[in-house]
Amino acid sequence: MRFDVLTLFPEMFPGYLGQSLLKLAIERGLVEVNLINIRDFSTDKHKSVDDRPFGGGPGMVIRVEPTVECVEAVQQQGDKPGRVVLLTPQGRRLTQPIVEELAGCERLLLLCGRYEGFDERVRDILEPDTISIGDYVLNGGEVGAMVVIDSVIRLVPGVLGDEESAKQDSFSGPNRHLEFAQYTRPREYRGHQVPEILLSGNHQEIAAWREVESLRRTRERQDDTNRKGN
Repeated sequence: MRFDVLTLFPEMFPGYLGQSLLKLAIERGLVEVNLINIRDFSTDKHKSVDDRPFGGGPGMVIRVEPTVECVEAVQQQGDKPGRVVLLTPQGRRLTQPIVEELAGCERLLLLCGRYEGFDERVRDILEPDTISIGDYVLNGGEVGAMVVIDSVIRLVPGVLGDEESAKQDSFSGPNRHLEFAQYTRPREYRGHQVPEILLSGNHQEIAAWREVESLRRTRERQDDTNRKGN
């Protein structure tokens, strides 16, 4: 799967790309991540990409010309165009079903905003999918792009050592339940014991216990969310 990250700050990504599962997936050719600096598509001598908003107001707005021309140039690379995703608090909130939807694409172009965001004509012309990672504001879309990459690559075949791992993740599967509790050695630590059922070797009973645990955690979260929302 290919990711093209369009950003004003590509230097934020090398450390992230060089770690853990993502690094291994890139080395094995399962995932490709390209970093593109939107500033390279500015045509003025100062390589500026932002300007003051018409109508007044604080901050700066990313200009339409370098952004659109950057996306169009990147789309011409590769065998086929990719799906353009604009990271913005105004987008639809990222959920596991949306992650699964994005994982069905062969290529994603992740457009990272900064400052007061993009000139609205970027949306009008490119008609991107708009994605938000939560109801809060970040300094830019780069962290959001990392979240999208991190969640999507788990569903790329071969990235995880055990394909069952993604199926057991929270919010995955037909019921979208939270994952059950997990334990490893030692069996006892500071008076806290591993549940005996997990040591029994009875896989049918273990599966039943995990299902009950998953349902319990999901209900507790739902109850907690409802209490805080009232």
